[in-house]
Amino acid sequence: MKRVTLYTDGACSGNPGVGGYGAILMYNGHEKRISGAEGQTTNNRMELTAVIEGLKCLNQPCEVEVFSDSAYTVNAFNSGWVYSWRSAGWVKPDKKPVLNADLWRELLALTEVHRVKFIKVKGHADNEYNNMCDKLATDAVKNYKPEN
Repeated sequence: MKRVTLYTDGACSGNPGVGGYGAILMYNGHEKRISGAEGQTTNNRMELTAVIEGLKCLNQPCEVEVFSDSAYTVNAFNSGWVYSWRSAGWVKPDKKPVLNADLWRELLALTEVHRVKFIKVKGHADNEYNNMCDKLATDAVKNYKPEN
């Protein structure tokens, strides 16, 4: 299995508001950068979207280390919450629906294709690739043009 490193970040101007995501995939000395934006979204949705879009770039099953500053994303996998939510029909223990269940379902499906390890990094700090992803995401927000 190929080993891929994936850095991701999401951003939102207003929450909800215009949001963007950025991701950098690294394999065998090569980098691929992707980004995008949505008109009315939340920061958490953009954090999840960054990981989803990064994993969707892979054309075969890979071992992937995902580096994210999103505790929401990393903890959901590393603490097993996402599996409990799925087992409970996307309802949390407090009986409230899981937010962003559509994205969690999509991300879970991708983690079943690939071997994914989630690693938390400190945001807006000295991690070069996290900072690059932040710039990709914030630039996507700045350059967003709504479709008519």
